Amino acid sequence: MVAPAASHSRPDAADLLVWYDRHRRALPWRAEPGVVADPYRVWLSEIMLQQTTVAAVKPYFARFLERFPTLAALAAAPEEAVMSAWAGLGYYSRARNLHACAKAVVAAGGFPDTVEGLRKLPGIGAYTAGAIAAIAFDRRAAAVDGNVERVVTRLFAIETPLPAAKPEIRRLAESLVPAGRPGDFAQAVMDLGATLCTPKRPACALCPWMAPCRARAEGLQETFPRKLRKEPGVLRRGAAFVAVRAGDDAILLRTRPPEGLLGSMAEPPTSPWSPDYDPAHGLLDAPLDARWKRLPGVVRHTFTHFPLELTVFSARVAAGTVAPEGMRFTPRAELDAEPLPGAMKKVLAHALEPALPIVPVAPKPRPEPDLATPPEPEPAARRAPLPKVLSRRPASAAPIRKGAPRRR
Repeated sequence: MVAPAASHSRPDAADLLVWYDRHRRALPWRAEPGVVADPYRVWLSEIMLQQTTVAAVKPYFARFLERFPTLAALAAAPEEAVMSAWAGLGYYSRARNLHACAKAVVAAGGFPDTVEGLRKLPGIGAYTAGAIAAIAFDRRAAAVDGNVERVVTRLFAIETPLPAAKPEIRRLAESLVPAGRPGDFAQAVMDLGATLCTPKRPACALCPWMAPCRARAEGLQETFPRKLRKEPGVLRRGAAFVAVRAGDDAILLRTRPPEGLLGSMAEPPTSPWSPDYDPAHGLLDAPLDARWKRLPGVVRHTFTHFPLELTVFSARVAAGTVAPEGMRFTPRAELDAEPLPGAMKKVLAHALEPALPIVPVAPKPRPEPDLATPPEPEPAARRAPLPKVLSRRPASAAPIRKGAPRRR
């Protein structure tokens, strides 16, 4: 619910666009001023930026475009290649939907240019549809991501906590979109939230919307948006098995089911993950008979809904060992081509990276004598203390008493 309005002016899109023209971020997927945006680059970047930071996306975006420079190239690629290029970005259902969406768009002859049409494509929700429609096709649409939610809740001091406040935030965000330059406006609000209206210590003095911001007027800007406390997920445990084949150093891998967590990604075989999993019985889940060695420590990884701890077992199997059904041996040199998620890269690193050798510290060499400089004189030898002379007075003699000297 919006807090009661005081005498505040309404945020003006023109003020924000003036600021944006001066301070817009240079991003690899963003078209230069006056240049028509490429829908493929806009769509690809928006999918990658879901739940992921700009800094993390930049290198992936560049490598992805090198591998799939056009929408047609992406649609024609095998799924394994797409998943491999995505490996490390997380939320892997996005990659599967990305591939499916590329095929659908190519079959349709291009992207639809309306929010309604875009919403029908795989992997495109309300935010992504609004962003593509506004940025790529200059439609008057709102793109409401986390940055925009923060800006809007502060502008209007929305007391309703997230996620219940989402419909109200969207309605207010849509009311701010101008008829002219809606694509620039969408990117301007994103930039405002990313650079000035930050979660902590927002730079309100530099904000073009400082005057109409109700949260700023009340001195409560850092308390918005209101959020319900999120309960942490229950810890799950499991075992992972890294088998290395002698001869070619190939690693035993398998592909996870297409649906569900880490769908269609590669992994060394693992046990089920559950809160009550006992690693002491982990060898019962081993994929093949071998001399498995339990490695010290665990591999920890945090997913969106739960943390995970994996106990790692390693084994070296004989050359020529055939992979069990549904699995494969991949040469170690070709692991980069496998779509390994971050959690499984941690498992392989735990099992395969050799310990750093302990290099003995070499003794410092004795300095060479300097024959050009006369040696300093040797210090005088210290005299040893004189030995204590024992008394020759017989032990039976009366003791000598010291007293005051006698007067003469």
